[in-house]
Amino acid sequence: MSSNNRGSSRIPGFYNLSLDERLNIVANWAGLTKDEIDLLRNFGNLGAKLADAMIENVVGAMSYPFAIAPNFRINGKDYLIPMVIEEPSVVAAASNAAKMLREANDGDGIRALSDKQMMIGQIHLMKVPSPRFVAMEIMRRKDEILELANSTNKTLVSIGGGAKDVSVRVIETRRGPVVVVHLLVDVIDAMGANTVNTMAEAVAPYLEKLTGGEARLRIVSNYAIYRLARAWVRIDVDKIGGREVAEKIVDASAIAEADVFRAVTHNKGIMNGIIAVALATAQDHRAIEAGVHAYAARDGAYKPLSIWDIDSQGYLVGVLEIPLQVGTIGGSVKTHPIAQIALKILGIKSAKELAEIMAAVGLAQNFAALRALVTTGIQAGHMKLHARNLAIAAGAQGDLIELVAEEMIREGKITFDKAKELVEKYRSLRSGTNI
Repeated sequence: MSSNNRGSSRIPGFYNLSLDERLNIVANWAGLTKDEIDLLRNFGNLGAKLADAMIENVVGAMSYPFAIAPNFRINGKDYLIPMVIEEPSVVAAASNAAKMLREANDGDGIRALSDKQMMIGQIHLMKVPSPRFVAMEIMRRKDEILELANSTNKTLVSIGGGAKDVSVRVIETRRGPVVVVHLLVDVIDAMGANTVNTMAEAVAPYLEKLTGGEARLRIVSNYAIYRLARAWVRIDVDKIGGREVAEKIVDASAIAEADVFRAVTHNKGIMNGIIAVALATAQDHRAIEAGVHAYAARDGAYKPLSIWDIDSQGYLVGVLEIPLQVGTIGGSVKTHPIAQIALKILGIKSAKELAEIMAAVGLAQNFAALRALVTTGIQAGHMKLHARNLAIAAGAQGDLIELVAEEMIREGKITFDKAKELVEKYRSLRSGTNI
């Protein structure tokens, strides 16, 4: 018996139906109005055919704002930063922070550096006799394993990439010992998951034959510890509000180091900037988040990804180090037209430079959040922008959005109920004027 009054969700062959047929089924299921159906049909700059080709079971598209954060100078080079995000104040905060940090590091702005673009492919072997002895035998055959892995992608190898090293671990699980083989692969300018997965699957049968075990998993690891990106600043405290503000920023950093509840929010602020750039450039933001938060807990306790301090000469210094698995070729990066525009705006061609930019944006976003927290408070700027969203949600359109938002701010009552009350008030006034 169905658990709801909409019928059964079992729809054989749903994926084989046309986009319109799938949408009609969902519309009938949910009782969507014509306006709601039309909104789903609006594919914007993606296009229905491309959306339907990118993933399965497509019935519509959902847009997010595409914004630009100006003022950034990274490694002495100026950038306009594309950001895609739904949260108010993030772009404004990044832009403001970038303006203050432009003269950091003796005029270089934010400095950033990233490692080679090394990803890990894992093969997990179970039911291996004498696993620790077998681990030694695997290492003895390292050259053969690398040759086999590289045979799957001659193009990557020809431009200097490919499988570069092999490592082996033996781990204990509740299902017995597991031999874990790591392929270290330089993916150059790709995110690399497909390349690494192909290599892992190609090597697995050879390893099974060599070890007498069974390959359970053959897949990329999103814990990209060999693909670190770093960003750092050294800024005159007078540029950011004085020594007292700098000291408070360092206090906030120290609190995050000691309090996991604060560390999570500290890191969320960093990821506001990084994921906004990742979305704009069509990166696998889920992989980035997973890897970054694992790295934050690499020493057994979850810690802040950035640290702020005051150096011996009285400058405020901040450093950030994170794993970033990003690409400028392949996958959705090449498929999505807006991602290509975002990369063109950035003026970059390499994944290394993209990783450095994203790390720098993350550090700037973190600085903006900490400075706001220890001075005016985070809500002062955020709520001004939030008021506009509430006005829109309450039905305001055109110039009415600003009118309602400004009045809520003046009265200090930034709530949906207040927005609705003001929208009705202004509509009534305008209706009366037009009579």
